[in-house]
Amino acid sequence: MTDIVLLDGGMGQELIHRSNQPPSPLWSAKVLMDEPEIVTAVHRDYIDAGAKVLTLNTYSATPERLERDASADLFEPLQAKAITVAQAAIAERDADAAITIAGCLPPLFGSYHPENAPAFDICLDTYRRVVAQQAGAVDLFLCETMSSIKEVKAAVQAAVESGKPVWCGMSVMDEDGTRLRSGEALDKAALAAKQAGAAAVLINCSWPEAVTQAMPVLAQTGLPFGGFANGFTRIDALGIGGTVDVLETRNDLGPDQYADHVFDWISAGATIVGGCCEVGPAHIEKLAQRLKQAGHKLTGGL
Repeated sequence: MTDIVLLDGGMGQELIHRSNQPPSPLWSAKVLMDEPEIVTAVHRDYIDAGAKVLTLNTYSATPERLERDASADLFEPLQAKAITVAQAAIAERDADAAITIAGCLPPLFGSYHPENAPAFDICLDTYRRVVAQQAGAVDLFLCETMSSIKEVKAAVQAAVESGKPVWCGMSVMDEDGTRLRSGEALDKAALAAKQAGAAAVLINCSWPEAVTQAMPVLAQTGLPFGGFANGFTRIDALGIGGTVDVLETRNDLGPDQYADHVFDWISAGATIVGGCCEVGPAHIEKLAQRLKQAGHKLTGGL
């Protein structure tokens, strides 16, 4: 059977569920600052669940978000802390564990609002800053929730310059998995990612049904492809600078139900799968079990 790269699941929502603090516009970065032990625990739980790739908890630690919601001076310390926490979680479980660490290149101002992304050159400069902080400690770069072709091109170019493999995750409309949140065609975005040097293309932080719809489009690139979906009912209520408590969780995406969707992606040729917001360790554990039962070998993709 096929080798499958098994990513971890969502980090930000899992941290909020475990933290005693109220949701903050800083989201996962707030917990990383104040309760790093929770971040370590979530990483450990994903390793125990069977994930072979851990993504750094830096999604909301971009210079733009920190300047808006806290202080830009936190950028380098939080990037360094996220690396230390991920490395510690791996060491606590098995110093020689075959776990891949993925750097994180997220939307710069917040999820789902590509209209707020700055000009291409500004995006590129900022992504280069993030890459510079992470490159020495990661095995690959994961661009996440890219919602416009501009973001795709800037993030992938900056990451490729590091010499590390780059996987590009794009977020599509929940009701139309063939279009980015910007309305741009997914086939054009996937081609842009490939031309910029991406080694794999993914769909993330979208309904699993939309991910299924997107799989044939990604297959056309000839690159390895896959997805990691979210478990939100809708994302419309989340504005820039808002808090995620305005979003509701679907009640029809338990671990087995989520795994059913993932197997649809694999049937379409996907080889890189995992989870995003509201897809937690229990989902990844069930998915790992079912993948092994089906005869797949789980890998870290390198």
